[in-house]
Amino acid sequence: MAFFDFPLEKLQTYIPSNREPKDFDAFWKRTLQESATKPIAAKFTRVDQSVYELVDVYDVTFNGYRGQPVKGWFIEPRWTAGCAKRPCLVTYIGYGGGRSLPIDHVATATAGIANFVMDTRGQGSTWAPGDTADDAGSDPQYPGFMTRGIRSPETYYFRRVFTDAARAVQAAASHPHVDRERIGVTGGSQGGGIAIAAAALAGKAAKIAMPDVPFLCDYRRATTIVDTAPYSEITSFLKTHRGQSQQIYNTLDYFDGVNFAPRITARCLFSIALMDTVCPPSTCFGAFNRIKAKKEVRVYDFNNHEGGGPVHFVERLKFARKYL
Repeated sequence: MAFFDFPLEKLQTYIPSNREPKDFDAFWKRTLQESATKPIAAKFTRVDQSVYELVDVYDVTFNGYRGQPVKGWFIEPRWTAGCAKRPCLVTYIGYGGGRSLPIDHVATATAGIANFVMDTRGQGSTWAPGDTADDAGSDPQYPGFMTRGIRSPETYYFRRVFTDAARAVQAAASHPHVDRERIGVTGGSQGGGIAIAAAALAGKAAKIAMPDVPFLCDYRRATTIVDTAPYSEITSFLKTHRGQSQQIYNTLDYFDGVNFAPRITARCLFSIALMDTVCPPSTCFGAFNRIKAKKEVRVYDFNNHEGGGPVHFVERLKFARKYL
């Protein structure tokens, strides 16, 4: 893949057109308040430790959107009496994947940081198994999750996911071994887009945010410069449902990382790949450039959606150890 988006010099200053809904803050305040009537009630159940000698692993269930149960994992370095409370990262999963098995998430704990992994409702049958239902009906949709309930922000799928994500921060903070003043959010692709929303919605409860090659940013541009999935789910829906583009994009504006970005107070570390045909670099920079908090970006010139891979995973751990 050759370079196909703006040159780096333009990417570094690119600001998308302002499409922020006038009631953006009111919509999200009301959404979170509706779910706040239900306690987080996070339950941590220790799992079989026979293969985990150096970490403690817990199966997690907490109340997400409107009290609907969300699964997860909590993995921490082996706890001993008298230990100080630990920093914690809340990790969100890439598109189509679920929480998988704990063994997939132990690396963060090797850096002395607890890892709270949130399952993504309704997903988990593509490349990693999941265990959380999406308890909602839906209008017709294109296969996948991008158009589920998309005719209205009230019913859109990511309203539920982003609320789950914000409440996952609270669930992580409720564990007795976690220092609630040292919690960050992270994830790649869809997980990166969720991390952007979670950082904005959780406010000061998230001290750092580390989105990698983030999805769910600058939908209007993304859907017109690439034809790759998952953004292609939106264009395929519009191809069939002719004449509804304005309504659909108006919904998506409530869920765009570009609009969440200025509301983030956490210190940020982004990764962006310049040959990324899944999450085009301009869409990622569109969110990054709108962040007002302290921020850094790692650019991977010749990478597609794999971004920095294990090299950037190490960068994330260094950043988390420095600022958590």
